Amino acid sequence: MFEPRSSLPRRALAAGTAGLLALSLGSLGGGSAQAQRPDPLSGAGSGTTAREAPGPIHAGNTFGWYGHGGLVYDETFVGPLAKRWHVEGPGAVRNQHGMLTLNTANKGTVSATLERPGRAYGRWEVRLRQRQYGHKNTPYRVLTELVPATKEGEGCGEQNIALNRFKMGGRVVNFYIRTRPDNLFQALTPRGLGQDQWHTYAVEVTPKRISWFVDSRVIRTERRPEALSGRKFQVRFTMQAVKGKRMNKARMQMDWLRYWTLQAKNERSTKAPATKRSTYTLACTGAAAPN
Repeated sequence: MFEPRSSLPRRALAAGTAGLLALSLGSLGGGSAQAQRPDPLSGAGSGTTAREAPGPIHAGNTFGWYGHGGLVYDETFVGPLAKRWHVEGPGAVRNQHGMLTLNTANKGTVSATLERPGRAYGRWEVRLRQRQYGHKNTPYRVLTELVPATKEGEGCGEQNIALNRFKMGGRVVNFYIRTRPDNLFQALTPRGLGQDQWHTYAVEVTPKRISWFVDSRVIRTERRPEALSGRKFQVRFTMQAVKGKRMNKARMQMDWLRYWTLQAKNERSTKAPATKRSTYTLACTGAAAPN
C-alpha cells in the first residue's frame, strides 16, 4: 500500500528531523508521533491510511483520496529538473531547495508544463508560494492550470481549468473553467497572499462535476453540462506578464504536485456554491494554438 510522502517543504525537513526522532523514540509502538496523531479536520482514527499522511492538512488527506491506491504520481523536486517538464519564456526554471521554482525576468511570461500522459478525470493538488521583488513596475500573475494535453487542443486557452489565478500582492484568488465555444465559469475567494505564504490548491474533475479546494476546504462545485469538456489535461504553472509592460521580478515555488484517480470516494461532502457563468472573450475561432 502506498504511504504518502511528507508534504512539509524540503528545507524544513532537516530542521524537524531531531524533534521527530525524539518523539519516535518516546512512543511505545516505535512509529512516528506524526503518524499516530489524529488529524482534527479529517477524523483520523477510523483506520483510513490516507488520514495518517504526515505534514500539513490538504484536500488529499482530508477527503481520503489516497484510498484504493488512488495516488498515481507525486511530483517532488529534488535534483535536476526532470525532462518531463517543458519550459517556455524568459526567466529561469529549475529545482531549488526541493521546490520547482519559476523565476521571472523583467518582462515576458514564463511557464513549466508537465508532459505526462493527459487525464480527463481525477484530482490534482499543488502546494505553492510566491514572492515579488520590488513594487515599481507591473506585478505578475500566478497561475496553475489544467491545459489540454495536445497543442492542437489548446487554442487560446478556451478549454483550460484554473486551480488558481492571482496577482502578486493581491488578496483574491480566481479559479475558472473554460469550454468551447466561449463558455467561462469562474469564482473568487479571498486569501492571504503574502510573501512566501504557503497555500494548497486542488481541483477534482469528474464526468458530472468539477470542484475546487483551497487549503483543504471545498470552495465551489460546478455541475452544469456546459462546463464539462471531457478533454484530457496536463498541469501548467505560469508566471503571466502583461504584454509590453516592464514587470516586477518575481518567483513561484511548488513544494509538491500530486494526482489521484477517482477510485476512492470522497469522505466528505463536495457540496458548495456554483460558479458564475459568463463569456470568454479571447477564444479562438479555430482549434490550432496561436503563434
